[in-house]
Amino acid sequence: MILLLESLHPEAEALLAAEAPLLRSAEPNAPPEDLSGVRAIVTRGRGRISEALLARCPALVVIARAGAGLDNLDTVAAARLGIPVIFAPGANTNTVAEHTLALMLDLSRGVTRAARAVAAGRWEERALYEGDELAGRTLGVVGFGHIGRRVAALATAFGMRVLVAAHSSRSGSHEPSEPHARLPLHALLSKADIVTLHVPLTPATTGLIGKAELDLLRRGSLLVNTARGALIDGAALRAALVEGHLGGFASDVLDVEPPRPDDPLLTLQNVVLTPHVASLTSATYRALCTSTAANVARVLRAEAPEAHSVYRRAEA
Repeated sequence: MILLLESLHPEAEALLAAEAPLLRSAEPNAPPEDLSGVRAIVTRGRGRISEALLARCPALVVIARAGAGLDNLDTVAAARLGIPVIFAPGANTNTVAEHTLALMLDLSRGVTRAARAVAAGRWEERALYEGDELAGRTLGVVGFGHIGRRVAALATAFGMRVLVAAHSSRSGSHEPSEPHARLPLHALLSKADIVTLHVPLTPATTGLIGKAELDLLRRGSLLVNTARGALIDGAALRAALVEGHLGGFASDVLDVEPPRPDDPLLTLQNVVLTPHVASLTSATYRALCTSTAANVARVLRAEAPEAHSVYRRAEA
């Protein structure tokens, strides 16, 4: 039996159903009571695979997330129990990078703000337009994995100068094939016109951008987030926007999803929000789900999954 905490692309569900009966959770975090026959658990971004859930599945042989981030899976508990973790690293690289550039362009050029003015009959607001192009501006990329590298390449094509946040041991260095300067995070924040976040959410990165980091940004700088909302201290972010130190914020993720109706982010003119859809283009959603399902099926058949689909903890 395969427990689905969330629905998948129909093709992915068909792949799994060919291996074992599907057991569906009524809500992402409210699975059925009897899980004794569950051999695999598959989720997307909302359903949490916790240690407690693992303990309820004595027949379990594999868990999976149809996505790249694993902050909703207890990978430590899974490793301790010898349960492989399947995911889809890199499958959403292009679509998230494109969404990042779209948010960056929207925030810089004021596209949404201007479109709303036109729709409301305020064409005359063009006289107050203050948008700016990306070319010639400095982009700080925090997190230089698949997505961060793709964002850097796209930003370079737009004529931006790219800086990359580095560990202190690599500060100021360049890889032989890497054209971008690497700086400690605090140095990068003080030099960038726009900062974009692409690190995974871990205990070490939770609240990575707090008041001290926001204060380091030059007044009027822009912040973009298509990674995880909890990377940013929400109270500090909102205060920096209301006070005017932060010039704008564009994000596909929030610390609380969906936002509360009274969240000031919903009314600020220099904020652009999308509802966690960066990976949900039709082609990428299908690829995320079907590749994950295919590798789960391989494990259930006692076959080797694709090597890149198996999560391996750094300290292992």
